[in-house]
Amino acid sequence: MLRHAGRTIAQYGLVVAAIVVLNFALPRLAPGDAVDYLIPPEQAGTLTVEQRDRILSQYGLDEPVPVQFERYVSGLVTGDLQSSIRYGQPVVDVIGERIGWTVLLVGGAVMLAMLIGTLLGFRSAWRRGRRSDVGTLSGVMLVDSMPPFFVGMLLILVFSVALGWFPVFGALPGTEIAGLSAIGEILQRLVLPLVTLTLAAIGPIYLVARSALVSELREDYVLMARAKGLVGRAVRRHAQRNALMPVVTIGLLEVGALVGGAAVVETVFSYPGLGRLIYESVLARDYPVLQGVFLLLAIGVILANLIGDLLYPLLDPRVRRPPAAAA
Repeated sequence: MLRHAGRTIAQYGLVVAAIVVLNFALPRLAPGDAVDYLIPPEQAGTLTVEQRDRILSQYGLDEPVPVQFERYVSGLVTGDLQSSIRYGQPVVDVIGERIGWTVLLVGGAVMLAMLIGTLLGFRSAWRRGRRSDVGTLSGVMLVDSMPPFFVGMLLILVFSVALGWFPVFGALPGTEIAGLSAIGEILQRLVLPLVTLTLAAIGPIYLVARSALVSELREDYVLMARAKGLVGRAVRRHAQRNALMPVVTIGLLEVGALVGGAAVVETVFSYPGLGRLIYESVLARDYPVLQGVFLLLAIGVILANLIGDLLYPLLDPRVRRPPAAAA
């Protein structure tokens, strides 16, 4: 098991190194120039070459790319992610103001999607071919076919505009509040974006859970258990535990998908998370913020997959066993 953990961690270390390189390169490959955001549009035509170079020099964007990369890597080691071009603050502070909202939103969506998708998938597998299975499958596929921004707009139209149950935008009201009132406002404004992201993730988890359990129910050990007289919960316990491995895999992979979906959902609901920050930083060509956010999200997704790989030996004892020696 320790050998499996060490090999897995080493593999993910190489992935992190590749991400560091791509994270530096991708924002600079995007069309446009950071200077275009730093000056008013009416002054764009009057800006001289010397003035443009001075602005680029202020943010270190006039240096050769290898020098910028060396400074970028050195900053990662020391925890210095440079300063935001748009906000004029350290990138760490800008991200720190937003990350809590995204963790709350994406973390809640992952847990709800895993719980609901797994329960619905296992329930459909046990009742495969019946009306309840067909109805659940059709409903999940219908919701999964809708883009998250469309689902979010429908929820706003129904529950905010028509019924007035939930606020339309933001994570906090404009007035100063504290205590239980603040918690209530945060939860109330979290509901619609949370439901939107959860619905976006349920489909793949449901399908994998259903397929995995259907496959397990055809295995010889299930037939043997039933031949011994085991029924109901006893058979379910064995089959469902073995079906959890692919469910855990797809659930952790959905973390990455939800992080990407959060950029759209947070923009629809004006939710002040990292997804909204990415959208604002792309428009501003704010390279330092984009690099910091992308790196943080990439490492978060890698850690989620690493946790899944390390959990496999606990879910399936066969992973812990060394391969049999060749005869």
